[in-house]
Amino acid sequence: MTSSFNRRTGLAAVALAVASFTAPTWAATDIKLWTLLSGGDGARLATLVDGFNASQSDYKVETTTLPWGVPFYTKVRTASAVGAGPDLINLHLSRMGDFGPSGALRALASAELAAAGIVGTDYAERQWQKGQYNGQTYAIPLDTHALVLYYNKTLVAKAGLADAAGNLKPIEGIAALTDAFRAVKEKAGTDAFAMESNTNSYMGYRLWLSMLAQRGGKMLDNGKLAYGEAGVDSMKVITDWFSKGYAAKNLDYPAANAQFLSGKAAFMLNGVWEVPSMVDLSASKKLPFEYGIVPLPKLYANQSVWGDSHAFAVPDNKGKPITPERLKGALKFVDYVGRHSITWAGGGHIPAFSAVADSDALKAMKPNNEFSGVVAKNIVFSPEGWYGGAAGPLEASAAKYFPAAMTGQLPVDKALGMFDAEAKKLLASPRPAK
Repeated sequence: MTSSFNRRTGLAAVALAVASFTAPTWAATDIKLWTLLSGGDGARLATLVDGFNASQSDYKVETTTLPWGVPFYTKVRTASAVGAGPDLINLHLSRMGDFGPSGALRALASAELAAAGIVGTDYAERQWQKGQYNGQTYAIPLDTHALVLYYNKTLVAKAGLADAAGNLKPIEGIAALTDAFRAVKEKAGTDAFAMESNTNSYMGYRLWLSMLAQRGGKMLDNGKLAYGEAGVDSMKVITDWFSKGYAAKNLDYPAANAQFLSGKAAFMLNGVWEVPSMVDLSASKKLPFEYGIVPLPKLYANQSVWGDSHAFAVPDNKGKPITPERLKGALKFVDYVGRHSITWAGGGHIPAFSAVADSDALKAMKPNNEFSGVVAKNIVFSPEGWYGGAAGPLEASAAKYFPAAMTGQLPVDKALGMFDAEAKKLLASPRPAK
């Protein structure tokens, strides 16, 4: 009896030891990611997070989605200052003029990046360089996204703007685009284009930056306003389109999208991030027309177009720096996303990871292959500086006064004068302390 009991006890101990050896009980390290990506972008990011979490058992990425724009960046800065930020954030590279010198981000050493498989030469050079500050890496690019021209094939055909295959005939020159808008109005009987134009809307500013760059102009030069007559004339052109009734005035972002998606405007000026809406609605047969997408036409001397890039960065949480293990996990996730960014491309974005950007899969992806090649070569970022970038103070100022000109609430000269006065104060001010 005693011998049998000891034998059973010994076998149980061995079984427990084997189970302990073969079934580790340690939990995966949680990696906290704060993101401003929602809608179709948020859905694709969730797919990538799920894919990474399923691909290994050492780390588990958990996301928190925060409101886009000023609220997001304010929270990141505030949280990092008190050591309460996450392990990883999304960031627009156009904000590096502010976040680079702010101390809110942690520099990433080459060895730390390499340990996770991240090498700068694997990424689009321009986007990689935008993530650098003072010779150090602070952000790892994910994509390029830009303004494009969506069109309704039925309406452009009615306006005589389609080729034999039903696609939009090439449009080159500002006069040609204006003629196309007039043709839609006269022959198709709808608004020519849909674009947000209410107070605090950004699209007019981004279109204006594109037109200015196409004319060889710059908004800023050595920290001073430099748009000159080219900028004034470009704003007058946009304003003229609205005053002639080619576009509805004072539409907010959802209303402008709804106008195009319901077939009540032939064109839509918007970012590539609306590609998922077009794809999904078309696939479900809820889109009442066949659509196409082209790069913003060459209206002047070149085909420059406003654009930006999403990226990943690690907050420098004061008094509570990220541990080596969490940093390793965060960077491994970033590497995974880059290598699997064909999923991200489904949102209309052009991947920054070169092997994906150059892949046959991306070249075959519709509708991305209708615009991505031209767009990628002609991106113009917002002006550098602490005041620049997505939802930065300069863009916020333009969003107040540009729509007022576009919708006829202020004469162009007065609207630009009010913008200039506010912009000069920003340009003359030091970067606010963190």
